Amino acid sequence: MGCGHGRVEGRENDSCVCEILRDIVDAQNDVFENCCETSCEQSINDLLGETNPGNGLDTVPVILYCAGDCKPFKGFGAKRGNGLGTIGDIKASFIFRVKSVTEECCAVLELLLDPDDQCDCEHLKDPCDQETDNLQNTGICITVDLDCFCHVTCLPAISVFD
Repeated sequence: MGCGHGRVEGRENDSCVCEILRDIVDAQNDVFENCCETSCEQSINDLLGETNPGNGLDTVPVILYCAGDCKPFKGFGAKRGNGLGTIGDIKASFIFRVKSVTEECCAVLELLLDPDDQCDCEHLKDPCDQETDNLQNTGICITVDLDCFCHVTCLPAISVFD
């Protein structure tokens, strides 16, 4: 069963899990300030300089999870080879920079990689296999349908441009 199933009657956009989690958050907030050190909200605040103005951060790296199987999405791409009409080495990444999102919920994602990461496409099985010490933009972009994803993890904001 994938995303969108188990909707609560009268609330077309909420699943029963969503409703229960919303109730839990409300109850927790009544007891204690509910802050996360790492979250999408925190990463966006860091990027915008709300927590540390002028910090030089320019990217919120994300990991997406496919709807249905809830596995991390691994994107593939390649730059041009040394000559026109040639293809360079295929690269893979679980970590992306969102470049744009259309009204139809399609997104252009740029693969982020640590230039020192020696893990090849075949051995990159899980986001934990990927080096994150020095993530950099690759210029390799893919287009995805965001309706195919049911979960996003935001990593702490970073700078990928020199």
